[in-house]
Amino acid sequence: MRTIEIFDTTLRDGEQSPGVNLSMNEKVEIALQLERLGVSRMEAGFAAASPGDLRSVAEVAKRVKNATVVSLARSVSGDIDKAYEALRDAQNPCIHVFLATSPIHREHKLNMSKEQVIERAVAAIKHAKKYVSNVQFSAEDAGRTELPYLAEVVRAAIAAGANVINLPDTVGYLTPQEYGNIFREMIIRVPETASIKLSCHCHDDLGMAVANSLAAIEAGVTQVEGTINGIGERAGNTSLEEVVMALETRKSFYQVETKWQLKEIARTSQLVSRLTGMIVPGNKAIVGANAYAHESGIHQDGVLKNSETYEIIRPETVGYKSNLLVLGKHSGRHAFKDKLAELGYHLETEQIDTAFQAFKVLCDKKKEVSDDDILALIDAKMADSEEMYQLDSIQLSYGNQSTPTASVRIIRADGETYEEAACGNGSVDSIYKAIDRAIGEDVTLIDYKIISVTHGKDALGEVYVRLQQGDEISQGRGLSTDVMEASAIAYVRAINKLIRARGEVLDAQPV
Repeated sequence: MRTIEIFDTTLRDGEQSPGVNLSMNEKVEIALQLERLGVSRMEAGFAAASPGDLRSVAEVAKRVKNATVVSLARSVSGDIDKAYEALRDAQNPCIHVFLATSPIHREHKLNMSKEQVIERAVAAIKHAKKYVSNVQFSAEDAGRTELPYLAEVVRAAIAAGANVINLPDTVGYLTPQEYGNIFREMIIRVPETASIKLSCHCHDDLGMAVANSLAAIEAGVTQVEGTINGIGERAGNTSLEEVVMALETRKSFYQVETKWQLKEIARTSQLVSRLTGMIVPGNKAIVGANAYAHESGIHQDGVLKNSETYEIIRPETVGYKSNLLVLGKHSGRHAFKDKLAELGYHLETEQIDTAFQAFKVLCDKKKEVSDDDILALIDAKMADSEEMYQLDSIQLSYGNQSTPTASVRIIRADGETYEEAACGNGSVDSIYKAIDRAIGEDVTLIDYKIISVTHGKDALGEVYVRLQQGDEISQGRGLSTDVMEASAIAYVRAINKLIRARGEVLDAQPV
């Protein structure tokens, strides 16, 4: 069987989802989990987009050892230079250059002729080859490009030194038959494709991204691009876990395999969902909460007699299992460290100490602590490490016959403290008004939601907020058994992201 390489762009295309704004630590955490999952190549970001993106790509490049780390770049020398700057420390770096090729893009976006597009693409690939041996070229909107001209572009890109050619359905316009035919035509028209990797990249505007990717595999591609949970611009990208499990479940049909560690799928999906704030729908294939649930009496009867009657995938295959944690308030640090390793965390001594203290506090608040509780707790603690402001304390006065009042104490990274109080239309409103006064930022709350991490009256509550300031949108999340405290933490973190987006940094250790 031939092996299909998985190119994950969760950290680049996925982060382009409206309101998603991952911190450097969050990107590194996702990258390390993608590495455990078995992703062959991961696009860490668009280094030229901002200094923050460059730093994030550079940090991922330093930390990831077993996968190719990729940075996107437009077909201009400045972008390519920034990409290389970010990838200097990568074990196996790749620069990914792209340029639009369709008539509508050539005429209305680029104002370039066919010849000029090829000339620009060739120059960009050659410039990237000066830095790295591994260069990918994407013909943006290849799906709406004339096939004879697309063949010219592909031939010229290969001659210039591209190792991977990606032909994306950028706007999710094509049907599976049409998309698969593009690759069949390229293989026939450009024999040189036999010496490089052909890659597919599909968007889900018409709900066909996974089907189109599978059609491309049937047509001969050796690399599939997409994101975890299918997140991304507009309607999103190809959902990689769906493609991989389709190939695994129907291996006899597709006759291909991947190198994914399937048991890491659920954890990866949950991690991306928590850190991006993009909740996975219950009916989502492979990783949705209802994907392995059976309510119909006929279905229940069949599954009890033989699971294969209605289950083509066992939940254990993708990493779902009973998640009750044996650890409790009397557990020691060593047992806690072992549990973290089991869950996929390999932290430094200082990080383990901080996490263990937070775990002990949680044990005093909850009778039962689950793996999900631990995962959410660790993710929340890791998010604190690069924030300018942190919530120190909150006091709330509320009654259904009185005006809600909140007072907050905020600590800045340089140690300065701010205390403010405010009244509001409700508890959350009063908290947020007090925080606004303390920090002095003018923001608009555009989304607020609460999610239970686990079950029971003492369950951890996770709050997601989305804020807007001018044209910038950010999201923050907070975790606590007290949803008011979680609401305040989420709000402060979202403000921190807006501040980072402006490039403001304090030269002091966070508290």
